[in-house]
Amino acid sequence: MSLLEVRAVTKVFGTLTALSNAHIDVADNEFHGLIGPNGSGKSTMLKCIAGAEIATSGTVCLSGRDITRLTPPERSRAGMSLKFQITAVLPQLSVYDNLLLALQAHDSPFALLLSRSRRRLHDKVMDYLSRFRLDTRRDDLAGELSHGQQQWLEIAMALSREPKLLLLDEPTAGMSPQERRATGELLAPIKARCSLLIVEHDLDFIKDICDSLTVLDQGQVVATGATADVQRDERVREAYLANG
Repeated sequence: MSLLEVRAVTKVFGTLTALSNAHIDVADNEFHGLIGPNGSGKSTMLKCIAGAEIATSGTVCLSGRDITRLTPPERSRAGMSLKFQITAVLPQLSVYDNLLLALQAHDSPFALLLSRSRRRLHDKVMDYLSRFRLDTRRDDLAGELSHGQQQWLEIAMALSREPKLLLLDEPTAGMSPQERRATGELLAPIKARCSLLIVEHDLDFIKDICDSLTVLDQGQVVATGATADVQRDERVREAYLANG
């Protein structure tokens, strides 16, 4: 049994079929890439997995549990965490406090009222900031970080929930080549802790970090499997050439 099992998912918007009988499997401690030309259905697939959209038909299972109809908060409690492409950090709060708030989401209102969690969570906050090369920026406002650093902060915030599965939507969009390279280095260690499903346009970046790929074209899966095998698949080349 895979950690994530997406089976025959179809999503219809009026007269438009954005996904048709699509499927994905993500194993434990696996990095899985979701790629395809513009308009292929990648974002719709990610939203159906995360709960931002509900599939018209088909099933989404996490750790053997059917989560197809669950709300995003319910999916989060089941072990899923999502970072969308647009950063959602709080720019007028410090880098430290952004991550502290993410960690405090696990605390009871009573603990928050008594302000017990800040001291208790300090070491954990600093550990996450250090992992994502943000410890020297802890007291700076999040809005003062570079675009890439804001992305790293939000990934750290998503990981602070200790998910089984992290969903990332184009995390390197708008980054410099140096930041993209650093992002790959920062993501690599999390494989020991959780699986990753990533939507990304930068094929060089995704092939370097992903164990396996699923390719969508016009809402349908045209190839899925080990990264090296998918890269050689003629259907994948045709999909990209036809939409290039």
